[in-house]
Amino acid sequence: MKLDPGCKYHEEHEWIRVEGDEGVVGITDYAQEQLSDVVYVELPEVGDTFERGDIVAVVESVKAASDVYTPLGGEILEINEELEDSPELVNQDPYGEAWFVRIAIADPAELEDLLDADAYQEYVEGLDE
Repeated sequence: MKLDPGCKYHEEHEWIRVEGDEGVVGITDYAQEQLSDVVYVELPEVGDTFERGDIVAVVESVKAASDVYTPLGGEILEINEELEDSPELVNQDPYGEAWFVRIAIADPAELEDLLDADAYQEYVEGLDE
């Protein structure tokens, strides 16, 4: 399982990379491995607002459909339209080209509730036991 040490992680297998007062959100390498071949990604609209833990997107794979939760609350500033035509990017580059949304972070204090890369790895290892 690959991790990006520059990200914070949510226990529902999303990551967020903080850039100033904005965050870039995607799903983890572990999540894409569990889903297998991603065939469709449904994203929200720019301007939509979400509370931490709300469903922000849906990913469909050959195995299942899975909800994507926002690790922090905020307003959607940008969506990754490339995923609509190339959902396989989620499997190929989960921490890079396959980001889902960019959000304006409503409450930076919510970051304290997220896991760093080491804690997320421990969490996932506990799931596989």
